[in-house]
Amino acid sequence: MTVERSRRRSRPRALAATVAALALAATPMTSASARGHDQRSALLQCQGTESVSYSPGVTLQPRHFDVTTDGRFVSCVDVGGKVRSGSYHETFGLFAGCDDLLEGFTARRTFRWSTGDKSVADISGSSTEVAGQVVTTITGKVVEGRFKGRTAVEIIALPQPGVLQCLTTGFTGATGVTTLTIT
Repeated sequence: MTVERSRRRSRPRALAATVAALALAATPMTSASARGHDQRSALLQCQGTESVSYSPGVTLQPRHFDVTTDGRFVSCVDVGGKVRSGSYHETFGLFAGCDDLLEGFTARRTFRWSTGDKSVADISGSSTEVAGQVVTTITGKVVEGRFKGRTAVEIIALPQPGVLQCLTTGFTGATGVTTLTIT
């Protein structure tokens, strides 16, 4: 997977934004589709979890590390009544540190559905800190497979890493909740 990111100057919330963006860099979408579908009528809504691991751990000192992201949608409501669950899995490498501000990224994510088919989406995202969590909003368009031409929004909330972890062995992972809506 190729992940492109944009950097800005560090700010006090750089640690939170970096971890959230890393969690999502492997990773969903917004707006009405090119075919003019109504944004308010969701074709698919899913809830689940996302787990992210970093090897070696992310420290204050920038370095190369591998990122693995696993998303599991355990509860999906599909207007067509077919998709009941789904998942995604990505691995990629990054060069960063806990104090880097990773505000934006673009990537391609493949969602695999309980029906045996998939949706491939071109996505972009950004992260913010909210009440001790890193919240990443990903938006994009499905370019292949089920729901092609539709838009999606995924929101992922992960616990904010402790500064102590970044100062010692490194922040090695987090698990949080995620929701996905395709319109």
